[in-house]
Amino acid sequence: MSDERLCLCYPVGEGNYGRHQIHMVKRGEITDQAWHQIELLLPEYGQSGGQWRDHRTVINGILWKLRTGSPWRDLPERYGPWQTCYDRFVRWRRDGTWDLLLAHAQTKNDAVGEIEWEVSVDDTVIRAHQHAAGARGEPSAADIKRGF
Repeated sequence: MSDERLCLCYPVGEGNYGRHQIHMVKRGEITDQAWHQIELLLPEYGQSGGQWRDHRTVINGILWKLRTGSPWRDLPERYGPWQTCYDRFVRWRRDGTWDLLLAHAQTKNDAVGEIEWEVSVDDTVIRAHQHAAGARGEPSAADIKRGF
């Protein structure tokens, strides 16, 4: 057994658990195990401009935004500037990085039977009010009699 233990825990902080070093993440943030699976699939850091913010911090910011539904401007400071998270989210959407991560997760987890594929068919029919069924093509006999 390895001395390093991956833990899908939610409390904040680092500590020792017996002989094993554990790193705990906040609720909704990416775990060490998940990070190791996707780290190599992410684009390299940009060369132009200043220092790029760490991908993991930015991904946690994006996950926070998507989980809470809050505006980008309300992103907590621990994830860096909201513009950085937004720009990287949009850039990765355009270049297909998110599609690559999804495809990787689906194929890897499906191969070991961790994904249960379900098909849902919705046969809902919503009926409109009878007056909303459509306009007449020609006026009715009563309308002709009234002069319409």
